[in-house]
Amino acid sequence: MRMLLDIQKKLVPDLLEVLEMRFGILRFLRLMQPIGRRSLANSLEMSERVLRSEVTFLKDQGLIQIASSGMTLTDDGYNLLTKLEEVMKEVADIRNMEQELKDKLNISEVYIVPGDSDEYSWVKKEMGRACISIMKGKLSSRGNTIAVTGGTSIAAVAEMMVPDSDLKEALFLPARGGLGEQVENQANTICATMARKVMGTYRLLHVPDQLSKESYDSLIEETSIKEILDLLRSADIVFHGIGVATTMAERRNSKAEVLDKLKNESAVAEAFGYYFDKSGSIIHKVLTIGLQLEDLAEIPHIIAVAGGESKAKAIQAYMKHGASQILVTDEGAAKAILSDN
Repeated sequence: MRMLLDIQKKLVPDLLEVLEMRFGILRFLRLMQPIGRRSLANSLEMSERVLRSEVTFLKDQGLIQIASSGMTLTDDGYNLLTKLEEVMKEVADIRNMEQELKDKLNISEVYIVPGDSDEYSWVKKEMGRACISIMKGKLSSRGNTIAVTGGTSIAAVAEMMVPDSDLKEALFLPARGGLGEQVENQANTICATMARKVMGTYRLLHVPDQLSKESYDSLIEETSIKEILDLLRSADIVFHGIGVATTMAERRNSKAEVLDKLKNESAVAEAFGYYFDKSGSIIHKVLTIGLQLEDLAEIPHIIAVAGGESKAKAIQAYMKHGASQILVTDEGAAKAILSDN
């Protein structure tokens, strides 16, 4: 396969360009269908004239269908796209990038989706699809407990979920309390959305993301909270995001002294309420109820989900801490990490 692709790149480079363009159209259709031609052209930054020609070809091949509500993939389109995804990983050299990233970050599994989520928000949905595929491969035969943090990347995982008989017995839990942001990006909302989509069950954690010492000491003794914390510590799978330190601190409306500390000690990453410098050392921790880093040692599958070139340094820093061994990211972040010496 690799040799054939190399020959094609030299002898018929236009063939691969057309293949990549049509792959991009099919992939976007799967995420956004039904969608009109003008909206699709704008999203793909393609002229309507060029897109009209490509849509006609794909329709004639029986890969898409056009209705008054917009364009959608046919069953043949879905099947071809699934097969094409593996080929396109070779075309874009993503297979080699995944191996290089595993070696550089010293982790066991890396999954890279094409694109950069800093430039195109729909790339996060592709990361979400990849997470669901990985999760299905990690499910145990018994009922599974799945914990999730908040954030837009994990919200994209929930958005891409569909009813699944393998997950009917699953219990979904928020890995932490609420964060002072849009409600759809909070852990409680995300875990409830996941559970409803797959017809599983869920529990919620009704506590703020940041607590005073007095509030923490009081709440941690509550029976209902103790029960959820015990369930969290015995989770089978955890999905979590990785944030840029200063961005997360500002979203939490952190005090000036905390912001100064993060700046002075060069914090670059945040996860689970912990802030890390570029070497992966913890330099600050938010007092919060939920999963702590020490709890992760007993959890079989911890999946970090983060993409975009802007998060490259944050991903590197957190992964050096060694808490997660599976990373789902995008091409933008992967290229930035690999180019950083």
